[in-house]
Amino acid sequence: MKNNIKYFFAVDLGATSGRTILGKIGTPCQDGEQVEIEYNNISLEEVTRFPNNLIQQGGHFYWDIYALYFEIIRGLKEVARQGIQLTSIGIDTWGVDFVCIGEDNAILRNPRAYRDPITFDAMDDYLKHVVSKREVYDVTGIQLMNFNSLFQLYAMRREQNSALEHARKILFVPDALSWMLTGNEVCEYTIASTSQMLDPRTGQLDERLLQSVGLSRSKFGKMVNPGTLVGTLTDEVQRMTGLGPIPVYAVAGHDTGSAVAAVPAKDEKFAYLSSGTWSLMGVETKNAIINDTSYERNFTNEGGIEGTTRFLKNICGMWLYERCRSEWETNNDGQLDLSHSALQSSAMKEEPFRSLINPDDGCFANPTSMVDAIQQYCRDTHQPVPETPAQICRCIFESLALRYKQVFGYLKEMASFPIEVLHIIGGGSKNTYLNQFTSNATGVTVLAGPQEGTAFGNIMVQAKAVGEVKDIWEMRRLIKNSLVLSVYEPQDKEAWDTAYQKYLKLTKN
Repeated sequence: MKNNIKYFFAVDLGATSGRTILGKIGTPCQDGEQVEIEYNNISLEEVTRFPNNLIQQGGHFYWDIYALYFEIIRGLKEVARQGIQLTSIGIDTWGVDFVCIGEDNAILRNPRAYRDPITFDAMDDYLKHVVSKREVYDVTGIQLMNFNSLFQLYAMRREQNSALEHARKILFVPDALSWMLTGNEVCEYTIASTSQMLDPRTGQLDERLLQSVGLSRSKFGKMVNPGTLVGTLTDEVQRMTGLGPIPVYAVAGHDTGSAVAAVPAKDEKFAYLSSGTWSLMGVETKNAIINDTSYERNFTNEGGIEGTTRFLKNICGMWLYERCRSEWETNNDGQLDLSHSALQSSAMKEEPFRSLINPDDGCFANPTSMVDAIQQYCRDTHQPVPETPAQICRCIFESLALRYKQVFGYLKEMASFPIEVLHIIGGGSKNTYLNQFTSNATGVTVLAGPQEGTAFGNIMVQAKAVGEVKDIWEMRRLIKNSLVLSVYEPQDKEAWDTAYQKYLKLTKN
């Protein structure tokens, strides 16, 4: 028996950092025949890691698409230097943002970032004067958030944005990067589903919503599903990297779509929490859930792999903690240990439930100072004001866990199956304190891992595209067999139930 090793290159770009990862899958072979994939046959190796910086200029926030492209090329060059023969490449990113391409095939401007202030009033203006809130939701089933692509496009039209006015094509960020590598334009389904312009019933962008922001369907690429071949590396990219004509596949281009594909669940009776800059909590369903209840609770229906729907709620996640920690690092005089372990362990020594916030309050979207925003929220709600990093961290973690409890309760009401376990995936799955808080708050077993869920999902969609695995459940079984999951059981039920009542009173408005 010998191993036929295949290597897959995953580009995983988040809203604060990016990475390129090499996935290795070994398929035991005997007498030239492929046999069942065995235990621990998938491994990941980080090739490069880099920041994804917001650029502020002229009152706006942008992503540096060329810097991201450069980092992809750098990762591919490193793989070539090691003499590794790649099977394929896949790219996933955060949602909603897009790139405008001109008639001369040039990028017209760095793409606006979803945290750009231009979107702050755009949604309310659009829903009041163009298409009603209920109509938009009934078509798309997408959580109404001011930075969704539909409202970004409306805001750009309103300001007579020159890049949009001269765009030949509009490509969502992962599709734009795939185009930069291959020269081919597609519109991948899962990333398009974040835009608030896609009808999940038809699987296509809705013509009326496009027309409402002055666009036609021709402005976007061909709709493709995860696992579709986009193209091969251009001659230019081959020369730069030293690689050959490697295929680039459309994976689940939305990072949460890739992450959910990697949930190591045994059956459908699970909820997931993709924990990173954003926390996304939901269930996987066969069809979109669009009704009065989902509308009132502002739940979203985003595309998944194999025709599934990710029915979920966006929650402002580790963004709160990341921003505070960045402020403390900037102002630190060397007296404080600001490592994750030190901050989090010191937070656990603070008084429980002293101060709570609503993580999804608009004041936390992109404040000049997150520390000041949290303290002001507590003043405004007549609570003790957290002063130290430890107190603020405790406030953030407890508030997130209580928000998770609220959303988890909604999911249990709306899911068509009992939810027996909560899987936490992504970078936040390593936060042992928050994981335990989440189990305590929700009252359910929490299984944490994998940390690199998005990369696992990205790579497994590539593997499925080339025939290494047959379906999502084989993907999940292989991932589960390659990991040791951390298990958390509920504790301190009475204290958390009491804290939840306090949380509901504070956040009822």
